[in-house]
Amino acid sequence: MKTDVIVLGAGVIGLGAALNIQSKGRSVTLIDRGEPGRETSFGNAGIIERASIYPYAFPRAAGELFRYALNGTPEAYYHVNALPRVANFLVRYWWHSAPSRHQIARDGALPLIQNSLSEHEKLVKEAGAHNLLKRMGWIKLFRNDEKFREAINDVEELKTYGLSFDILSPDQLAAREPDLKERVAGAIHYKDPANISDPGALSLAYAALFERKGGVFLHGDARTLSQGPEGWTVQTEKGPVTARDVVVALGPWGQDLAEAFGYKLPMAVKRGYHMHYKPQGHAVLHHTILDTDNGYVLAPMDKGVRLTTGAEFALRDAPPTDVPLSRTEPYAKKLFPLGERLDEKPWMGSRPCTPDMLPIVGPAPRHKGLWFDFGHAHHGLTHAAACGRLIAEMIVGETPFADPTPYAVTRF
Repeated sequence: MKTDVIVLGAGVIGLGAALNIQSKGRSVTLIDRGEPGRETSFGNAGIIERASIYPYAFPRAAGELFRYALNGTPEAYYHVNALPRVANFLVRYWWHSAPSRHQIARDGALPLIQNSLSEHEKLVKEAGAHNLLKRMGWIKLFRNDEKFREAINDVEELKTYGLSFDILSPDQLAAREPDLKERVAGAIHYKDPANISDPGALSLAYAALFERKGGVFLHGDARTLSQGPEGWTVQTEKGPVTARDVVVALGPWGQDLAEAFGYKLPMAVKRGYHMHYKPQGHAVLHHTILDTDNGYVLAPMDKGVRLTTGAEFALRDAPPTDVPLSRTEPYAKKLFPLGERLDEKPWMGSRPCTPDMLPIVGPAPRHKGLWFDFGHAHHGLTHAAACGRLIAEMIVGETPFADPTPYAVTRF
């Protein structure tokens, strides 16, 4: 079988790429070992983070570093046996998080953030997935008065980007979320981001749209990718598929395939877990809530209230642990009346992270027709549609809407 473009990986990033390439008149075959949107795309907090103009930085303060080194916090947990593998990444992540270099990361991420929601809205409309998109924003809680004041000063910068937010006193927060049980110092309500009430369902809606428009989805093994005289070939359940161009959108597995072709990348994964709960009594959570002190998120989802944990630094394929959820759940239950667990076991996913906090999007310089679209860390859902547009424009030779230089693999 022949097609114009193969997209490897049917998560939300791969789907965003496939749909945008398809919109340029190219035939696309989407290949994955599993079903669309069942890996990392399935388990996030469901935020299209239109307001997060600064990528998540590594802590710089000595006190914070010491606290994390003790490995007892709910917001971060590391596997000791993984440290030799992730040490280089962590050092580089810390280095890139210095204020001057963090500004570079902000500048690079900005066009993706600014176009994140508008590009998703186009796909949501075409996919008929309006029921999944909510416009509630999200709320960041602070228990410490000093940190709350610092956050208020920092957030004023958002106004220069046309973003809106509300500073909430404890009473104002209680008016918006009357079922929160703790009284905090205050909160910030970021109003521009959108919320997806079932991220897995959004991926399925995008996959259905792709197939309705003539796209082909096949099960196959990305590790069989090879280059020949006619382009790139991948083995699938229906036999080999060949295309002139191939996009690697494999999330935390993208690094493996890139390195198989000689591209050494200083990446690591941040693993995260989620669990759904039934609220106790008649309690209702109206907004997605980030507890800044304890590093977890509570999000109202179609299935129930989703608790997403902080980051677990581990080898990608290490067995799941119960540490992040067991540390986080007591704090979450203290904040909101979570009742019975609704999932048989915690879900786990791996966020593919680069040390400079920017994704890898663009061509592989030594292999004609090989393209990368992975390394989106916490912003996979957020970046999916905008990065899909970006790589589609590059593949067809159009002037991209944003300068792709900050995302080039050659920066490593």
